[in-house]
Amino acid sequence: MNKTEIAREEKRREKLEKERVRIEGMKVYEKEYASCGFICGIDEVGRGPLCGPVVAGAVILDPNVEILYLNDSKKLSEKKREVLYDEIMEKAIAVSVGIVDEKVIDEINILQATYEAMRRAIEGLKTKPNILLNDAVTIPEIDIKQVPIIKGDAKSVSIAAASIIAKVTRDRMMKELDEKYPMYGLKSNKGYGTKEHIEAIKKYGPCEIHRRTFIKKFI
Repeated sequence: MNKTEIAREEKRREKLEKERVRIEGMKVYEKEYASCGFICGIDEVGRGPLCGPVVAGAVILDPNVEILYLNDSKKLSEKKREVLYDEIMEKAIAVSVGIVDEKVIDEINILQATYEAMRRAIEGLKTKPNILLNDAVTIPEIDIKQVPIIKGDAKSVSIAAASIIAKVTRDRMMKELDEKYPMYGLKSNKGYGTKEHIEAIKKYGPCEIHRRTFIKKFI
C-alpha cells in the first residue's frame, strides 16, 4: 500500500476502535445484570403521531456477538437503521414486536396502548427473558424484573436494538399505508403532525387510520 492507502486504513481502524469503545460504554446495564440470565431491551415508537399504530420492540442480544453502531433509532439515518435491523434480526437470540392499532389507542389511551404493545412484544419472544431493560417506563401486569432507564435507547445496547426494530417496523407499515392514503404524505411524515399532514386532514378529512382522540382540534 502507498502512504495514502496506509493513512486511510489507519483512520478506518481508529474509527472502528472508537466505535467499539462507545459500544462497550452502552453495555453497562447488560454487564450489571448479566448474572440474571437473558436480558431483554424494550422500546416503542409511535406515541406521538396522529395516525397509525404504536409499535414496541423487544430484543434479547447475544452478549458474545458484536453489533456496532447501535444507538437511539432517532439518531440514525434510515439507511443505517435498515442495515442494523437486518443485523439484529440475524444475530440476536430473540426479537419480537408488539403492535397496537389506532382504534385501540382511541379506546384505552396512548399510554395504556403503549404498555399493551410492550406486553405483546414480550409475549412474542421465543426465549423468555429474565430481566427487562425498559426505555423510561415500568410496564404494568408483567411478572419479570424490570429496570426503567431514562433515555435508555442511548445508554443500553439492548434498548437501542429494540428501538431500531420498532422504528423500522413502524416506518415500513406507514410506507405501505401511504400507498393506500397518498394524500397525507405518510411516507415522509410517518403519521406525525407535520404542517402538510395537518393541512391534508383539514382538506380531505381523516381516514380510518387516524387517531380520533389526537385530531379533535383539526376536524
